[in-house]
Amino acid sequence: MELKIDLRQAIYALTDALDLVGVDEVGHGKRVGFMALECGRALSLDDDARIKLFHAALLHDCGVSSTRVHQHLVEELEWDNAEEHALTGYELLRTFPPLAELAPAIRYHHTRWEKLRHLDVGKEDALFANLIFLVDRVDALTASHYGKDLLMARHEIRERIASLRDSLFAPQAVDAFLHASAAEAFWLTLEPPHLERFLFDMEREHLPQPIDFTELRQLARLFATIVDAKSHFTVEHSEGVASLARYIAEKIELPQERCEMIEVAGLLHDLGKLKVPDEILDKPGALDERDRSIMLRHSFESYQILRRIKGLEEIALWAAYHHEMPAGNGYPFHASARELGKEARIIAVADVFQALVQNRPYRDALSSEQTIAILQDLAREGHLDREIVTLVAADPEQYWLRATLQQAGNQQ
Repeated sequence: MELKIDLRQAIYALTDALDLVGVDEVGHGKRVGFMALECGRALSLDDDARIKLFHAALLHDCGVSSTRVHQHLVEELEWDNAEEHALTGYELLRTFPPLAELAPAIRYHHTRWEKLRHLDVGKEDALFANLIFLVDRVDALTASHYGKDLLMARHEIRERIASLRDSLFAPQAVDAFLHASAAEAFWLTLEPPHLERFLFDMEREHLPQPIDFTELRQLARLFATIVDAKSHFTVEHSEGVASLARYIAEKIELPQERCEMIEVAGLLHDLGKLKVPDEILDKPGALDERDRSIMLRHSFESYQILRRIKGLEEIALWAAYHHEMPAGNGYPFHASARELGKEARIIAVADVFQALVQNRPYRDALSSEQTIAILQDLAREGHLDREIVTLVAADPEQYWLRATLQQAGNQQ
Protein backbone atom coordinates (compact mmCIF):
# COMPACT_ATOMS: atom_id res chain seq x y z
CA MET A 1 0.00 0.00 0.00
CA GLU A 2 1.07 3.60 -0.59
CA LEU A 3 -0.45 4.88 2.67
CA LYS A 4 2.24 6.52 4.80
CA ILE A 5 1.95 8.31 8.13
CA ASP A 6 4.30 10.38 10.25
CA LEU A 7 5.83 8.36 13.08
CA ARG A 8 6.05 11.47 15.27
CA GLN A 9 2.32 12.10 14.91
CA ALA A 10 1.75 8.47 15.84
CA ILE A 11 3.93 8.86 18.94
CA TYR A 12 1.92 11.88 20.06
CA ALA A 13 -1.32 9.98 19.41
CA LEU A 14 -0.04 7.05 21.46
CA THR A 15 0.81 9.51 24.23
CA ASP A 16 -2.79 10.74 24.10
CA ALA A 17 -3.98 7.14 24.43
CA LEU A 18 -1.71 6.46 27.40
CA ASP A 19 -3.00 9.65 29.04
CA LEU A 20 -6.47 8.13 29.11
CA VAL A 21 -5.33 5.48 31.61
CA GLY A 22 -5.20 8.17 34.27
CA VAL A 23 -8.96 8.81 33.77
CA ASP A 24 -9.12 12.13 35.68
CA GLU A 25 -5.34 12.54 36.12
CA VAL A 26 -4.14 13.22 32.57
CA GLY A 27 -0.99 14.61 30.98
CA HIS A 28 1.55 12.56 32.96
CA GLY A 29 3.48 11.30 29.93
CA LYS A 30 3.49 14.73 28.32
CA ARG A 31 4.80 16.42 31.45
CA VAL A 32 7.52 13.80 31.78
CA GLY A 33 8.40 14.34 28.11
CA PHE A 34 8.70 18.09 28.54
CA MET A 35 10.82 17.84 31.67
CA ALA A 36 13.10 15.23 30.12
CA LEU A 37 13.61 17.43 27.05
CA GLU A 38 14.53 20.40 29.22
CA CYS A 39 17.02 18.25 31.15
CA GLY A 40 18.45 17.14 27.81
CA ARG A 41 18.97 20.78 26.91
CA ALA A 42 20.72 21.35 30.24
CA LEU A 43 23.06 18.47 29.33
CA SER A 44 23.75 20.05 25.90
CA LEU A 45 22.62 16.90 24.10
CA ASP A 46 22.55 17.14 20.31
CA ASP A 47 19.19 17.34 18.52
CA ASP A 48 18.94 13.62 17.72
CA ALA A 49 19.72 12.58 21.28
CA ARG A 50 17.25 15.08 22.75
CA ILE A 51 14.45 13.85 20.46
CA LYS A 52 15.25 10.25 21.35
CA LEU A 53 15.07 11.15 25.06
CA PHE A 54 11.84 13.11 24.51
CA HIS A 55 10.12 10.26 22.69
CA ALA A 56 11.23 7.69 25.27
CA ALA A 57 9.87 9.95 28.01
CA LEU A 58 6.53 10.43 26.23
CA LEU A 59 6.13 6.65 25.90
CA HIS A 60 7.73 5.57 29.17
CA ASP A 61 4.45 4.20 30.55
CA CYS A 62 3.40 2.26 27.44
CA GLY A 63 3.40 -0.85 29.63
CA VAL A 64 0.56 0.56 31.77
CA SER A 65 -3.05 -0.21 30.87
CA SER A 66 -4.56 -0.48 34.34
CA THR A 67 -6.01 2.51 36.16
CA ARG A 68 -4.99 0.86 39.44
CA VAL A 69 -1.34 0.58 38.40
CA HIS A 70 -1.37 4.16 37.11
CA GLN A 71 -2.64 5.41 40.46
CA HIS A 72 0.25 3.75 42.30
CA LEU A 73 2.76 5.24 39.86
CA VAL A 74 1.58 8.84 40.18
CA GLU A 75 1.04 8.80 43.93
CA GLU A 76 4.05 6.91 45.31
CA LEU A 77 7.73 7.82 45.04
CA GLU A 78 8.68 4.14 44.84
CA TRP A 79 6.40 1.16 44.32
CA ASP A 80 7.46 -2.47 44.62
CA ASN A 81 5.80 -3.59 41.38
CA ALA A 82 6.91 -0.64 39.24
CA GLU A 83 9.50 -2.57 37.23
CA GLU A 84 6.82 -4.92 35.91
CA HIS A 85 5.33 -2.27 33.63
CA ALA A 86 8.82 -1.10 32.62
CA LEU A 87 9.59 -4.60 31.37
CA THR A 88 6.23 -4.80 29.60
CA GLY A 89 6.91 -1.52 27.81
CA TYR A 90 10.38 -2.71 26.84
CA GLU A 91 8.97 -5.89 25.30
CA LEU A 92 6.38 -3.90 23.36
CA LEU A 93 8.84 -1.48 21.79
CA ARG A 94 11.88 -3.65 21.17
CA THR A 95 10.08 -5.64 18.46
CA PHE A 96 8.94 -2.52 16.55
CA PRO A 97 12.00 -1.31 14.60
CA PRO A 98 11.08 2.41 14.33
CA LEU A 99 10.85 2.67 18.15
CA ALA A 100 13.21 -0.12 19.23
CA GLU A 101 15.98 2.32 20.18
CA LEU A 102 13.72 3.67 22.95
CA ALA A 103 13.20 0.27 24.57
CA PRO A 104 16.29 0.13 26.87
CA ALA A 105 15.52 3.51 28.47
CA ILE A 106 11.96 2.36 29.13
CA ARG A 107 13.16 -0.98 30.52
CA TYR A 108 15.14 0.72 33.30
CA HIS A 109 13.09 3.83 34.00
CA HIS A 110 12.22 2.60 37.53
CA THR A 111 15.66 1.22 38.41
CA ARG A 112 17.55 2.98 41.18
CA TRP A 113 20.86 4.52 40.06
CA GLU A 114 22.82 2.66 42.73
CA LYS A 115 21.74 -0.56 40.99
CA LEU A 116 21.57 0.64 37.37
CA ARG A 117 25.17 1.88 37.27
CA HIS A 118 26.39 -1.69 37.83
CA LEU A 119 24.23 -3.27 35.09
CA ASP A 120 25.37 -4.00 31.55
CA VAL A 121 23.49 -1.06 30.02
CA GLY A 122 24.86 1.43 27.50
CA LYS A 123 25.96 4.75 28.96
CA GLU A 124 23.39 6.82 27.05
CA ASP A 125 20.55 4.38 27.71
CA ALA A 126 21.37 4.32 31.43
CA LEU A 127 21.42 8.11 31.64
CA PHE A 128 18.18 8.46 29.67
CA ALA A 129 16.44 5.81 31.78
CA ASN A 130 17.52 7.52 34.99
CA LEU A 131 16.55 10.98 33.75
CA ILE A 132 13.09 9.66 32.89
CA PHE A 133 12.87 8.04 36.33
CA LEU A 134 13.82 11.34 37.95
CA VAL A 135 11.33 13.57 36.12
CA ASP A 136 8.67 10.85 36.40
CA ARG A 137 9.06 11.06 40.19
CA VAL A 138 9.07 14.86 40.02
CA ASP A 139 5.63 14.65 38.41
CA ALA A 140 4.46 12.32 41.18
CA LEU A 141 5.70 14.77 43.82
CA THR A 142 4.12 17.69 41.98
CA ALA A 143 0.73 16.10 41.20
CA SER A 144 -1.14 17.60 44.17
CA HIS A 145 0.15 21.12 43.44
CA TYR A 146 -0.97 21.60 39.83
CA GLY A 147 -3.38 24.50 39.55
CA LYS A 148 -2.80 25.44 43.19
CA ASP A 149 0.59 26.30 44.65
CA LEU A 150 3.03 24.92 42.08
CA LEU A 151 5.63 27.69 42.30
CA MET A 152 5.55 27.61 46.08
CA ALA A 153 6.04 23.83 46.13
CA ARG A 154 8.94 23.77 43.67
CA HIS A 155 11.65 24.50 46.25
CA GLU A 156 10.71 21.53 48.42
CA ILE A 157 10.54 19.26 45.37
CA ARG A 158 13.98 20.38 44.15
CA GLU A 159 15.42 19.74 47.62
CA ARG A 160 13.85 16.28 47.72
CA ILE A 161 15.36 15.32 44.37
CA ALA A 162 18.77 16.69 45.39
CA SER A 163 18.65 14.52 48.53
CA LEU A 164 18.32 11.39 46.37
CA ARG A 165 21.58 11.96 44.47
CA ASP A 166 23.64 8.74 44.12
CA SER A 167 20.82 6.55 45.48
CA LEU A 168 17.77 6.85 43.22
CA PHE A 169 19.31 9.25 40.74
CA ALA A 170 22.61 9.79 38.93
CA PRO A 171 24.52 12.96 39.89
CA GLN A 172 24.49 14.03 36.24
CA ALA A 173 20.71 13.65 36.06
CA VAL A 174 20.17 15.55 39.32
CA ASP A 175 22.41 18.40 38.19
CA ALA A 176 20.57 18.64 34.85
CA PHE A 177 17.20 18.77 36.60
CA LEU A 178 18.30 21.38 39.12
CA HIS A 179 19.66 23.55 36.31
CA ALA A 180 16.54 23.22 34.13
CA SER A 181 14.05 23.64 36.99
CA ALA A 182 15.61 26.82 38.38
CA ALA A 183 13.41 28.80 35.98
CA GLU A 184 9.78 29.47 36.87
CA ALA A 185 8.93 28.85 33.22
CA PHE A 186 9.91 25.19 33.64
CA TRP A 187 7.17 24.68 36.23
CA LEU A 188 4.55 26.89 34.58
CA THR A 189 4.84 24.97 31.31
CA LEU A 190 3.61 21.89 33.16
CA GLU A 191 0.15 23.46 33.50
CA PRO A 192 -2.35 22.11 30.88
CA PRO A 193 -2.74 25.02 28.41
CA HIS A 194 0.99 25.73 28.28
CA LEU A 195 1.87 22.05 28.00
CA GLU A 196 -0.46 21.59 25.04
CA ARG A 197 1.07 24.62 23.33
CA PHE A 198 4.55 23.18 23.87
CA LEU A 199 3.51 19.88 22.25
CA PHE A 200 1.85 21.71 19.36
CA ASP A 201 5.07 23.59 18.73
CA MET A 202 7.14 20.39 18.94
CA GLU A 203 4.93 18.68 16.39
CA ARG A 204 5.36 21.56 13.94
CA GLU A 205 9.05 22.09 14.57
CA HIS A 206 10.48 18.79 13.35
CA LEU A 207 10.52 17.16 9.92
CA PRO A 208 8.06 14.30 9.37
CA GLN A 209 9.37 10.75 9.84
CA PRO A 210 7.27 8.59 7.50
CA ILE A 211 6.54 4.91 8.09
CA ASP A 212 4.97 2.57 5.53
CA PHE A 213 1.80 0.52 5.85
CA THR A 214 3.57 -2.60 7.10
CA GLU A 215 5.05 -0.57 9.96
CA LEU A 216 1.68 1.08 10.57
CA ARG A 217 0.09 -2.33 11.02
CA GLN A 218 2.86 -3.28 13.46
CA LEU A 219 2.25 -0.04 15.35
CA ALA A 220 -1.49 -0.70 15.42
CA ARG A 221 -0.79 -4.10 16.98
CA LEU A 222 1.32 -2.37 19.63
CA PHE A 223 -1.61 -0.05 20.40
CA ALA A 224 -3.99 -3.03 20.48
CA THR A 225 -1.76 -4.95 22.89
CA ILE A 226 -1.84 -2.05 25.35
CA VAL A 227 -5.64 -1.86 25.15
CA ASP A 228 -6.26 -5.60 25.40
CA ALA A 229 -3.93 -5.90 28.41
CA LYS A 230 -6.28 -3.66 30.40
CA SER A 231 -8.42 -6.60 31.50
CA HIS A 232 -7.96 -10.37 31.33
CA PHE A 233 -11.49 -10.42 29.94
CA THR A 234 -10.45 -8.40 26.88
CA VAL A 235 -7.15 -10.13 26.04
CA GLU A 236 -6.89 -10.47 22.25
CA HIS A 237 -10.23 -8.71 21.64
CA SER A 238 -8.73 -6.12 19.28
CA GLU A 239 -6.71 -8.77 17.45
CA GLY A 240 -9.81 -10.91 17.12
CA VAL A 241 -11.91 -8.05 15.77
CA ALA A 242 -9.16 -7.13 13.29
CA SER A 243 -8.82 -10.73 12.10
CA LEU A 244 -12.55 -11.22 11.68
CA ALA A 245 -13.16 -7.81 10.08
CA ARG A 246 -10.49 -8.41 7.47
CA TYR A 247 -11.87 -11.86 6.70
CA ILE A 248 -15.38 -10.44 6.22
CA ALA A 249 -13.99 -7.70 3.97
CA GLU A 250 -12.19 -10.27 1.85
CA LYS A 251 -15.34 -12.37 1.56
CA ILE A 252 -17.26 -9.32 0.36
CA GLU A 253 -14.42 -8.83 -2.14
CA LEU A 254 -13.49 -5.32 -1.13
CA PRO A 255 -10.21 -4.12 -2.70
CA GLN A 256 -7.11 -5.46 -0.96
CA GLU A 257 -6.13 -1.99 0.21
CA ARG A 258 -9.48 -1.53 1.95
CA CYS A 259 -9.19 -4.96 3.58
CA GLU A 260 -5.83 -4.00 5.06
CA MET A 261 -7.14 -0.66 6.28
CA ILE A 262 -10.13 -2.39 7.89
CA GLU A 263 -7.74 -4.69 9.72
CA VAL A 264 -5.89 -1.67 11.15
CA ALA A 265 -9.18 -0.02 12.16
CA GLY A 266 -10.13 -3.23 13.96
CA LEU A 267 -6.87 -3.20 15.88
CA LEU A 268 -7.42 0.43 16.91
CA HIS A 269 -11.17 0.60 17.48
CA ASP A 270 -11.08 0.29 21.28
CA LEU A 271 -8.26 2.70 22.12
CA GLY A 272 -10.72 4.81 24.07
CA LYS A 273 -11.32 1.96 26.54
CA LEU A 274 -8.06 2.92 28.21
CA LYS A 275 -10.11 5.67 29.88
CA VAL A 276 -12.61 3.21 31.36
CA PRO A 277 -11.75 2.36 35.00
CA ASP A 278 -10.70 -1.25 35.60
CA GLU A 279 -13.60 -1.92 37.94
CA ILE A 280 -16.14 -1.16 35.20
CA LEU A 281 -14.54 -3.45 32.62
CA ASP A 282 -14.26 -6.23 35.19
CA LYS A 283 -17.72 -5.72 36.72
CA PRO A 284 -19.47 -9.11 37.04
CA GLY A 285 -23.01 -7.72 36.76
CA ALA A 286 -24.97 -5.25 34.66
CA LEU A 287 -23.62 -1.72 34.33
CA ASP A 288 -25.54 1.00 36.15
CA GLU A 289 -26.34 4.36 34.56
CA ARG A 290 -23.08 5.97 35.67
CA ASP A 291 -21.00 3.04 34.41
CA ARG A 292 -22.75 3.08 31.07
CA SER A 293 -22.26 6.83 30.67
CA ILE A 294 -18.52 6.23 31.07
CA MET A 295 -18.54 3.37 28.56
CA LEU A 296 -20.41 5.55 26.04
CA ARG A 297 -17.28 7.73 25.76
CA HIS A 298 -14.82 5.13 24.53
CA SER A 299 -15.41 5.14 20.77
CA PHE A 300 -15.40 8.95 20.75
CA GLU A 301 -12.05 8.91 22.58
CA SER A 302 -10.71 6.47 19.96
CA TYR A 303 -11.72 8.92 17.24
CA GLN A 304 -10.10 11.90 18.93
CA ILE A 305 -6.80 10.04 19.30
CA LEU A 306 -6.67 8.66 15.75
CA ARG A 307 -7.92 11.70 13.88
CA ARG A 308 -4.77 13.67 14.72
CA ILE A 309 -2.68 11.33 12.54
CA LYS A 310 -2.66 12.62 8.97
CA GLY A 311 -3.49 9.79 6.59
CA LEU A 312 -5.66 7.86 9.07
CA GLU A 313 -8.80 9.94 8.64
CA GLU A 314 -10.89 7.10 7.18
CA ILE A 315 -9.55 4.53 9.63
CA ALA A 316 -10.32 6.92 12.51
CA LEU A 317 -13.93 7.24 11.35
CA TRP A 318 -14.46 3.49 10.88
CA ALA A 319 -13.08 2.89 14.38
CA ALA A 320 -15.27 5.65 15.82
CA TYR A 321 -18.41 4.20 14.22
CA HIS A 322 -18.13 0.66 15.63
CA HIS A 323 -21.11 1.27 17.94
CA GLU A 324 -23.20 3.17 15.40
CA MET A 325 -26.26 1.41 13.96
CA PRO A 326 -28.05 1.41 10.58
CA ALA A 327 -31.23 2.36 12.46
CA GLY A 328 -29.50 5.58 13.56
CA ASN A 329 -29.68 4.98 17.30
CA GLY A 330 -26.06 4.01 17.97
CA TYR A 331 -23.41 6.06 19.74
CA PRO A 332 -21.58 8.42 20.08
CA PHE A 333 -22.52 10.32 16.89
CA HIS A 334 -25.99 8.87 16.15
CA ALA A 335 -24.84 8.46 12.55
CA SER A 336 -27.54 7.72 9.98
CA ALA A 337 -27.56 4.64 7.74
CA ARG A 338 -26.26 6.62 4.76
CA GLU A 339 -23.30 7.84 6.83
CA LEU A 340 -22.21 4.30 7.66
CA GLY A 341 -19.99 2.90 4.95
CA LYS A 342 -19.46 -0.80 4.43
CA GLU A 343 -16.17 -0.68 6.33
CA ALA A 344 -17.73 0.69 9.53
CA ARG A 345 -20.57 -1.83 9.29
CA ILE A 346 -18.07 -4.69 8.99
CA ILE A 347 -16.17 -3.59 12.09
CA ALA A 348 -19.44 -3.26 14.04
CA VAL A 349 -20.42 -6.85 13.23
CA ALA A 350 -16.90 -8.12 13.97
CA ASP A 351 -16.86 -6.30 17.31
CA VAL A 352 -20.14 -7.84 18.48
CA PHE A 353 -19.28 -11.31 17.18
CA GLN A 354 -15.86 -11.35 18.85
CA ALA A 355 -17.21 -10.04 22.18
CA LEU A 356 -19.86 -12.78 22.23
CA VAL A 357 -17.39 -15.63 21.67
CA GLN A 358 -15.07 -14.32 24.39
CA ASN A 359 -15.34 -14.86 28.14
CA ARG A 360 -16.66 -11.77 29.92
CA PRO A 361 -17.01 -11.07 33.67
CA TYR A 362 -20.79 -11.48 33.51
CA ARG A 363 -20.96 -14.62 31.25
CA ASP A 364 -18.96 -17.38 29.59
CA ALA A 365 -18.12 -17.36 25.89
CA LEU A 366 -21.04 -18.27 23.62
CA SER A 367 -21.02 -20.90 20.90
CA SER A 368 -21.02 -19.90 17.23
CA GLU A 369 -24.70 -20.98 16.99
CA GLN A 370 -25.73 -18.82 19.97
CA THR A 371 -23.70 -15.93 18.57
CA ILE A 372 -25.34 -16.10 15.15
CA ALA A 373 -28.80 -16.11 16.73
CA ILE A 374 -27.99 -12.91 18.62
CA LEU A 375 -26.48 -11.27 15.52
CA GLN A 376 -29.61 -12.08 13.52
CA ASP A 377 -31.84 -10.55 16.21
CA LEU A 378 -29.69 -7.40 16.21
CA ALA A 379 -29.84 -7.19 12.41
CA ARG A 380 -33.65 -7.49 12.46
CA GLU A 381 -33.77 -4.62 14.97
CA GLY A 382 -31.59 -2.40 12.76
CA HIS A 383 -28.58 -2.56 15.07
CA LEU A 384 -26.29 -4.42 12.63
CA ASP A 385 -26.01 -4.66 8.84
CA ARG A 386 -28.34 -7.43 7.58
CA GLU A 387 -26.25 -8.42 4.54
CA ILE A 388 -23.06 -8.81 6.58
CA VAL A 389 -24.84 -10.83 9.27
CA THR A 390 -26.37 -13.07 6.57
CA LEU A 391 -22.90 -13.66 5.13
CA VAL A 392 -21.50 -14.59 8.54
CA ALA A 393 -24.47 -16.85 9.32
CA ALA A 394 -23.83 -18.89 6.18
CA ASP A 395 -20.53 -20.28 7.54
CA PRO A 396 -20.37 -19.45 11.27
CA GLU A 397 -17.56 -21.85 12.10
CA GLN A 398 -15.07 -20.11 9.80
CA TYR A 399 -15.91 -16.73 11.28
CA TRP A 400 -15.64 -18.15 14.80
CA LEU A 401 -12.12 -19.41 14.00
CA ARG A 402 -11.06 -15.93 12.84
CA ALA A 403 -12.65 -14.17 15.81
CA THR A 404 -10.92 -16.48 18.29
CA LEU A 405 -7.58 -16.28 16.41
CA GLN A 406 -7.51 -20.01 15.81
CA GLN A 407 -7.19 -19.43 12.06
CA ALA A 408 -5.45 -16.30 10.80
CA GLY A 409 -6.42 -16.51 7.15
CA ASN A 410 -4.28 -14.31 4.91
CA GLN A 411 -3.05 -11.96 7.62
CA GLN A 412 0.69 -11.55 8.01
